[in-house]
Amino acid sequence: MMGLTKDIFSFLSALSENNNKEWFSDNKKDYEKAKSIVNEFFKTIYSEIENKDYLGAIKIYRIYNDLRFAKDKPPYKTHFGLYFPRKQPKYRGGYYLCISPKETFVGGGFFNPEPKDLLRIRQEIAAEGEEMLQIMESVPIKKYFGGILWGEEVKTAPKGFKKEDPMIDFLRKKQFLLKRDFSTEEVFQENFFEEIVQSFLAMRPFFDFMTRALTTDVNGISLYE
Repeated sequence: MMGLTKDIFSFLSALSENNNKEWFSDNKKDYEKAKSIVNEFFKTIYSEIENKDYLGAIKIYRIYNDLRFAKDKPPYKTHFGLYFPRKQPKYRGGYYLCISPKETFVGGGFFNPEPKDLLRIRQEIAAEGEEMLQIMESVPIKKYFGGILWGEEVKTAPKGFKKEDPMIDFLRKKQFLLKRDFSTEEVFQENFFEEIVQSFLAMRPFFDFMTRALTTDVNGISLYE
C-alpha cells in the first residue's frame, strides 16, 4: 500500500498560509493529488479495522469549511480527517484520524455523552471499577495512549457519587477520550499505517466496556434484546 507523501504536508502548509479561493483554485491539481493519496490511505485503514470490528459507514471529511454560520472562518480546513463509528446500537465508540503538519493524531471515545448516557457510564465505572482500571492499565493502552483518559471534568464529585469513591478521577469526566499524537517524522515512517491500526485496535476493550454500559440498564439487563 502506498503511504503518505511529504507533498501532502507541503500542500497543507502552503494552504494554511494562503487560505483563500484564488490560491486554492490555482493549486487545485496539488489538492486533488493529495486528496487521492489520503483517501486511499483512509479507506485501507477502514478496511483493516472492518475485518476486526463491527463498523458503521466511513466518513472522510471534506476540506471545505461550512461558512453558513461562521463567516469569519477560512474557506478551507488545513488537515485531512477520517471518522468511522462502531455499528450502533449494539456497538458504541468511534475512531478518528487527523492528518496535518501541525497535528497528526488518532483518537476515539465519547466526546459529549447525553446526560442519561453520561450517568450510565459513571454508574458502570463505579460498579466495575476494577475492570476499568485493568483496561486503562493494560499494556496496549499504556503503550499507545500512555494510560491517559482525556476529557473535560467537573470540579468535584458529580451528583449521586461520593468524592471518596476510588474511581473519582474517572467519575469526574464529562468526556471519555483516548488520543495518540504522531510527530511529522513518524507520519512518514514505513510503520505509520500499522501504528494507526494497532492504536485503533487497542481501543477495543475500552469501547466494549462503554458499550456494555450504554446498552444495558443499571441491573445489567440488555436494552436491545
